[in-house]
Amino acid sequence: MSKNILEMRNITKEFPGVKALDKVNFQVEKGEVHALCGENGAGKSTLMKILSGVYPYGTYTGDIVLKGEVQKFSNIADSEKKKIAIVYQELALVPQMTVAENIYLSNEPMIHKGLTIDDEKLNYMAKELLDKLGLDIPTNTLVRDLGVGVQQLVEIAKALSKDVEILILDEPTAALTDSEVEAFFRIIKDLQKKGITFIIITHKLEEIFEIANTVTVIRDGLTISSDPIEDLDEDKIIKLMVGRELDDRYPKEVHQGEEVIMEVKDFSVYDVMNNKELVKNVSFQVRKGEILGVAGLMGAGRTELVMGLFGAYGKNTSGTISIDGKEVNINSPKDAIKNGLALVTEDRKGNGLVLGQSVMVNTTLASLKKVLSGGVLDENKEIFHSNKYVDDLLIKTPSIEQLVKNLSGGNQQKVVIGKWLMTDPKILILDEPTRGIDVGAKYEIYNLMNKLAKKGVAVVMISSELPEIIGMSDRILVMHEGSIKGELPRGASQEEIMYFATGRRGNNGTSKA
Repeated sequence: MSKNILEMRNITKEFPGVKALDKVNFQVEKGEVHALCGENGAGKSTLMKILSGVYPYGTYTGDIVLKGEVQKFSNIADSEKKKIAIVYQELALVPQMTVAENIYLSNEPMIHKGLTIDDEKLNYMAKELLDKLGLDIPTNTLVRDLGVGVQQLVEIAKALSKDVEILILDEPTAALTDSEVEAFFRIIKDLQKKGITFIIITHKLEEIFEIANTVTVIRDGLTISSDPIEDLDEDKIIKLMVGRELDDRYPKEVHQGEEVIMEVKDFSVYDVMNNKELVKNVSFQVRKGEILGVAGLMGAGRTELVMGLFGAYGKNTSGTISIDGKEVNINSPKDAIKNGLALVTEDRKGNGLVLGQSVMVNTTLASLKKVLSGGVLDENKEIFHSNKYVDDLLIKTPSIEQLVKNLSGGNQQKVVIGKWLMTDPKILILDEPTRGIDVGAKYEIYNLMNKLAKKGVAVVMISSELPEIIGMSDRILVMHEGSIKGELPRGASQEEIMYFATGRRGNNGTSKA
């Protein structure tokens, strides 16, 4: 008898102008953690949407075989009845509802002939489930008051409340801290011992070796390989994913930036609603043609700093910003763009893109003056500029008319970057520019950063991945609790960065190592 709990046989799925999957085969053994890898746009998410019923039977060809029986899911409810659940990277929780209400949403215990929710029983059931998972989360807390990492764990609990046998996790650790990842993996390993099977989509190769038993690689809609983890190493997985070897994952080039293009002095950012200082008297310089890395633990104030510099907090800031030796007032993103700043935000879907609009519209959105003729949008100019950035950034899209929401994460990120490059920035700020994208797309973004630095653009990069910070930065600023605790040179170690990230510093306050 086969040990496989799941087999997907010869799965083919087409969209207009694109064959997303071409006779893909995928087998998963009961009780294993199976990693599904591939570049953005390779077809991983499409395959899992077929398995979870998002794309119903009849919209694809091939068979889903579960415990030896062919399944024909018409919707998500059909797959859930067969004990399959999926947790997406973008969490599907209701912020205004409690933890318990979210876990049992649409499956609440009822009283009074099914007209009223039994709140007492609801909270009891939720606490019992969370206790089984080893999670100490108050069941009556509103989800909006929880950190992203805890929300991710609530989402897992929600899926497990449906008595699942196969749980699909799409980039589950993208927004988690190291300690949260550790707790998360502990839960997975405990549930694996109880017979639950996991399919994990992730781009974090080091985590694959921490948690996975088997790795399947998909490239360009085709099954490339499926191997036990002990037969693999990171370089082999990368080669299978991208179809070639990446000799240096961080194509580092030394940039001799000396001329100061931006100077920030005693800069602070205030959260007026909560009467809290988010960034505290920060001072630093950015040099023309360098890549300046900004490191720190989650909550250190990195995003708040760059959002403040970009005018997102309006006048709720203090201190001075000078660009090209001249003090400037930036009280809005419009002011920032006018002064040569561009910001690729951490949340590309929420703050970087208009998902329901085309690649063309998104690319030209921040530079409308460039595509006007006589005060009216000139479609020929829009086409010219958007095609230029699609070509320059190697954006994979059937056409510039394609809706951005239909692109892979890596290609969406490239559209955001293209939008800001069209503004001809002096200073390009990248907040977690490679989060949730594959190693191939990361490499392309690294090459682009180097290319911009060579042209004299100052690149400021926030990243939670220390190898990325070390591999790409000419200098590194390290933040802790809203302050800069240290400045490190190119080639600094992870230990040096963590020294400052945890709040320690030298005798003279902020230190340079």
